Order: sequence, then structure tokens, then C-alpha cells
Amino acid sequence: MEYQTLTEALNTLCKSDRCITYIATQDRTLSISFSDLYKRAIGILRYLQHRRITRGDQLIVLLNNNERFLDVFWACLYGGIIPVPIAVGVSDEQRFKLYRVYDELPNAFVYTDRPIWHRLHDFAHSRGMADVHDEMQSRCLLSDNIHDTSQPGDVADVKPDDIAFIQYSSGSTSEPKGVVLTHGNLLANIRDIVQAARFTPDDVSLSWMPLTHDMGLIGFHLNMLVSDMHHYLMDTEVFIRRPLSWLETASAQRANILCSPNFGYRHFLRAFNKRRFDGTGVDLSHVRLIFNGAEPISASLCEEFTQALEPYGLSRKAMFPVYGLAEATLAVSFPDLDRDLRWQDIDRGAVGVGDPVRSASGDARAMRCVSVGHAIGRCRVRIVGNDQKPLPDGTIGHILINGPNVTSGYYLDSDATGAAIDRDGWLDTGDLGFLQDGDLFITGREKDVLFVNGQNFYAHDLEAVALQSGRLALGKVAVGNYRDEGSDTDKVLVFVLHRGDLGDFVTLARDVTGYINEHTGAEVSEVVPVSRMSKTTSGKLQRFALVNAYLAGEFDDDRAKLQQLSASVEHEEPATDVERRLRAICDQALGDIRLGRHDNFFETGASSLKLIEIHEQIEDAFPGRVELMDLFDFPTLAELAEFLERRVSAV
Repeated sequence: MEYQTLTEALNTLCKSDRCITYIATQDRTLSISFSDLYKRAIGILRYLQHRRITRGDQLIVLLNNNERFLDVFWACLYGGIIPVPIAVGVSDEQRFKLYRVYDELPNAFVYTDRPIWHRLHDFAHSRGMADVHDEMQSRCLLSDNIHDTSQPGDVADVKPDDIAFIQYSSGSTSEPKGVVLTHGNLLANIRDIVQAARFTPDDVSLSWMPLTHDMGLIGFHLNMLVSDMHHYLMDTEVFIRRPLSWLETASAQRANILCSPNFGYRHFLRAFNKRRFDGTGVDLSHVRLIFNGAEPISASLCEEFTQALEPYGLSRKAMFPVYGLAEATLAVSFPDLDRDLRWQDIDRGAVGVGDPVRSASGDARAMRCVSVGHAIGRCRVRIVGNDQKPLPDGTIGHILINGPNVTSGYYLDSDATGAAIDRDGWLDTGDLGFLQDGDLFITGREKDVLFVNGQNFYAHDLEAVALQSGRLALGKVAVGNYRDEGSDTDKVLVFVLHRGDLGDFVTLARDVTGYINEHTGAEVSEVVPVSRMSKTTSGKLQRFALVNAYLAGEFDDDRAKLQQLSASVEHEEPATDVERRLRAICDQALGDIRLGRHDNFFETGASSLKLIEIHEQIEDAFPGRVELMDLFDFPTLAELAEFLERRVSAV
């Protein structure tokens, strides 16, 4: 049956015996039938309407709890209220994004829980934003306060052209753009996905992706519900803390449809290579698809992952590299089923718009591009040059998309909409790539986007954050990036104009590294002193020129001196046995970085995955004593040890 709206789909599927199983911890799960989901949703709708939230209003959904998230998400759909999912941030910039989005929406409310709201309160008051936060409080609803959902609200007459929800872009947080997705967009894409992936009610899916991400919400909930499929939703925190539980659960529940972006495979393999599975009962022979998307796809990582899991029955053909974006509702292209991973090695020196693809097979310096298949269903793909004219196969150009799944634009942002979508409805994805023998290959981003540990960062955003540290001046800092051979994440370089003594630069570099890491979560590889900034005649930074000079070795002498100066810094010895054990854990995770007692974890430049690894090892040594968020509240060895000692002694 072809549904016209998501609410029509759930109305029909209330008769199904399929359900959603929420995995909140390794030991706590809850299964909810589609019928119960409907009843809870319209019960919460009554609460929303009691708070005078009406059709067309926007409700920012700020929750980590998957069960509560979907309950209120569907409540909004049934009431014609527009849900706006926002990720619960751990960095300052992510929290600022919430306030920017709230300010942009004409009649917004916030739906969250008490712990998250208390953290936001403390953040806002510490940043001089108390007035803004207090104004928001009058329009804030706490999920903790809802206890009775037995009485239904007034269900709206939902139409295919109605906005289902707004997906805010995960890239630039300084100017977030809200992608408008209608019921028609969603169901058009879902129909094409179901057909291309051959989903049936006999499939079982499992996802740890957050529901604020389009792969999590659309790909592994809405898709699965419309397909009448039993689906498991694992809290992201469960996967982060115990990555092996992902495939252990897939084995135990016979889940055959899985997903992960690059950083998830890397995180899993790091744990797997240390411990492997407990016992020999894991069987993955039933897994038919593991969707790989959401960031650039690494062929070498795909190979490493499938090879590692082959002894447990995983088919190499299960790896399913795909391409999509929020503006496409989700999916643009899929490969054919049951085929091996395909890629092309191309000359990385010829990847500009209009460049014919030059094969570089066998060249260690080649750039490997993975095929993401062909456009699915009614979605169309076009490769064009800078003049917007179509380019022939085998030529790199801008990737444009068109179809009933493609958004009509950005919410209340006509300028952004006009810049992205032409009069014929072709949307510029911002990605570059080429077509070859019907397959689409992605070569990179048009703008200065950095891909670091599973997240997108814009160079100008990181520069703006660095300036907020108060240690740098406008025009004297530039952020660039490069990628090592075989790596699937970018190295972030911060270039700082400096003509003084290098001894003073050591402290400056640590401060800038720590500030960027703490406020954005981006891992800075190196802060580089330069005597001049490369700029165009109009004053724009030439980031690529600085990166090329770095790679050519122009800054090597000063870098070597800085390494010697940094190595000479003395560190106090740990004061207690707990602190000594924490030091050993951090030393193992951070490699060559030597952490002092009062050094901030973030000032080491440690990535979020490194902090997760540290937390995981602390959990092994002191089970149940330290939450991941505690590393943000007690960010030095001395502070964390003191906190941990209090927790241990209190038991």
C-alpha cells in the first residue's frame, strides 16, 4: 500500500505485530508495538495542546532518550506541529546552535528533560545569556512531567504537502540551515529506498545512530516502520561505551540490516582488536546489508572491517556504501545488491571541476574513490561544470539532484534556498564527483569542509572559535586540513601569525588547541607559527597555500624547535594511587602526549573518540563510577581523581 502521509502509515500499521525495541543499556530493553506508539503519541499530543502548542508551531526536540524522542515526534506529526530535532551538544558551539535555531523559528517551543535543561541553565548563565534562557523557559516543556497519556489529543487532518519536520544541517553551526521535509518528500524517498534495498517485513534492523541524524531517524526508524519491520534502536551511548555490543546484539536478535558511518567502524575495530567477542556464539551470517554513509567512505576501512568479521560469517558483499544528504530527505544513490565493493584510484592532482578523471591504479599517492551506486527510484543525478552545463561521464563536477524526495528549500531562508536550488528544481549538493558506467563517485566537498572523526567542521567556523579564545587577532589565524594516505579523517592545522620568541608560542599553541577542542570537539593536529598569511588581493585567506607550504616542509625548522620546547615541560608526579591509575590510562590512550596533573584533557587536542576510549578504560577499572560527561566537568587528572575518590569512598 502506498501511503500519502506518515500518520496514515502508522494508522494502518497499528494492526501489525511488529514493534520497536529500545536498547537503553546492555541489560535494559523495552519493546513497544506500533499500536502503543500511536496511543502514546496522541496522548502526548493532548499535553502539548494543553500547553497551547498548535498546528504550525515548531517544537525543538532536545532529548537523548530514543523512546521519549519518538513518542513526542509522532505526537507532533499527528497534531500538525513541526518537530525540529536538535542534537544534545557537549560543546559550547553545539549548545549555541540550540539558541540560534530557537531565535530563527517564529513560534518555537522546547521539549527536553530536566537534566538537560539544568545543564543549559548553567551554560546560559555562565555565558551572559540568562535573559535569553529565562525567556525560553516559559516555552519549555519537560518530558519528565508527563505521566498520563491515556487521554487523546485532537488529531489534525495531515496532507502530503504539510511539513513533517525540519532537519537542521550538521555542518556549519554558526549559520544553521533548516531543511524542510514534507510528508510527500519522506514517503517518496522511503518508497524508493524500500524498493532499492528490497526491504520486507521479514527483515530486522538495528541502529545505534542518534535519532537527530537523518540516517537514524529516517533511515532506521521511519523506513522500517513503513516497511512493517521489527527494528531495534540502541542508545548511541551504549555503542560508544561498549562498541562490541552492536554486533553481539545483531547476532542475538538476528538483525540483518545495520548501519554505520566511518568513525563507527573505526571505533568498533579499536575495541574488537583488543578484546574480540566473549565466547564463540556470535554469528553474522544472516546480515545482508550494512549501510555505510553519512561521511566520506574509506575503502580500506571497509576492507578491514569485513575481513575482521569474516570469521563470524559476515559476507563481504554486506558492506553497502551509499550517498545521501538531508536535502534529499535521505538517500540519493545505492549500489546494486549482492555486489563487491567498487572503487577507482584517480590522480589526486586532477580533481578540479571540469577535470577528466585520470586513472592512477597502482600509484600509492592516488586518491581512492568508492562507488556509491546509481540514483534510486525517481531521484535524478546530474554532474555539471561551473557554468551549470552537464559534463560527460568521467569528468569531475558539481553534483546536482532532482526528484520528489528533494526538499523545496530551507525554512524561512529564501536566500539560502535560491542559492542552492535553480528554477527547474535542481539542488546543488555542495559535493563534487563524477559518473562512470552508471555509478556515482564522490571526490570531495566544494567548500572548505573538514571531516574529523565523524563530524563536519567548516574552516571559517573553527577560525571564529579560535578568535573567541582572546589569544589571537582577526586575520592572524587560518585553519587548513590535509589527509594522510589510507586515512579516513582529516588532519586539522591551525596557522597562527607569530614573529616573536618560540618559547612563548608553546603556551599559545596549547591554549588554542584546548579552546578549539573544548568548544567544538574538533581534534587539532598542530598549531603552526607562520611569518605571513597567504591572502588574495581582496584579502581572503588562501588556506590551501598555507597547507601546501606545510606539506612542502617550509615550517619544519620551527616545528622541530617547538617539539623540543614542548618536551622539556616538566610534569608533576601523580599525588594518589587513583591519580596514578588514571595517568596510566591516559598515557596509553594518548600515545606520545604526556599529560600533567593539571593539564586540561581538551588542551591535548584529544579527539572525542580518544576521550571515549579513556572513559571506556576508566569504566573497566572503576565500573559505574564515572559518566562520560564527568570528563567535561572534571577535565584534569587531579580533578577527575579527586571526584573519583569521592565516588569510590561513598560506596
